[in-house]
Amino acid sequence: MNDHLLSILLGIVEGLTEFLPVSSTAHLRIVEALVHVDLHDGFWKMYTVVIQLGAILALPIYFWRRILKFLSTFPRGERGDRTIFTHPLSLTAIAFVVTAVPAWALTKQIGKNLESLWVMALALLIGGIVMWIIDVIFARPRVTHMEEMSLPQAIWIGAAQILSAVFPGTSRSMSTIAAGQVAGLSRPAALEFSFFLSMPTMVVATGYDFIKTIGPYRHSDFEQRLAPFAMNAHEWIVVAIGFVISFVVALGVVAWFMNWVREKGFGPFAIYRIILGLALLGLLWGGAI
Repeated sequence: MNDHLLSILLGIVEGLTEFLPVSSTAHLRIVEALVHVDLHDGFWKMYTVVIQLGAILALPIYFWRRILKFLSTFPRGERGDRTIFTHPLSLTAIAFVVTAVPAWALTKQIGKNLESLWVMALALLIGGIVMWIIDVIFARPRVTHMEEMSLPQAIWIGAAQILSAVFPGTSRSMSTIAAGQVAGLSRPAALEFSFFLSMPTMVVATGYDFIKTIGPYRHSDFEQRLAPFAMNAHEWIVVAIGFVISFVVALGVVAWFMNWVREKGFGPFAIYRIILGLALLGLLWGGAI
């Protein structure tokens, strides 16, 4: 496939799936396997990180008013009933730390699973079933706004997010949204906190991946890992296309998803995950990919 068309395709896939509870990692890995992208190529590793950064940029753009409001009301909150430990920004930071420390300790295990389509297929299937059950059972929330969240709820959601790091295909969004619902958050509140938590989580994770991709950790890898800094004009265009498309698509998805969830819930995404997981298991079992 032409590199420009491939970049458009991967940018669309990343933008569509990064913030939906369906696992962008699994979707990118499936598409890359189908179109035979070399996952060990330094350029394409770096490209994947860059388009993720494009998707991340959509969140502060979409939530800029909320972010400014939180900053202006820190630490007492808009209603004056928050503390330095229970303000929404503090809860986001705490949940991030709860995720980051264990995830860093499990880096080697995460690396082993990142390219395993079998792990992703099972995570999609099991995660879809769990998500469907939770969306049906926990339909009477106690917390309807992110400003009403408690410290234990934030810690619980941060701990649940570890699953998405260890088992790609689980989906960071699915883990945090489902955990939020179990903790008593409404669908919109769980989704909004998931979006806010994803900002530091994804920035640090993709930043780490970028450094790991271009950093000369071993002498034998030096030229390959340093290659992204010596890209030619064609490669720069390919990366720019993926970044812009990922950003634009992700921005549209975030706006649409917030409105969708207020009215219809997460059931259709759970069904999609189950179908995709079963289909992927079938393809793997038959040796198609």
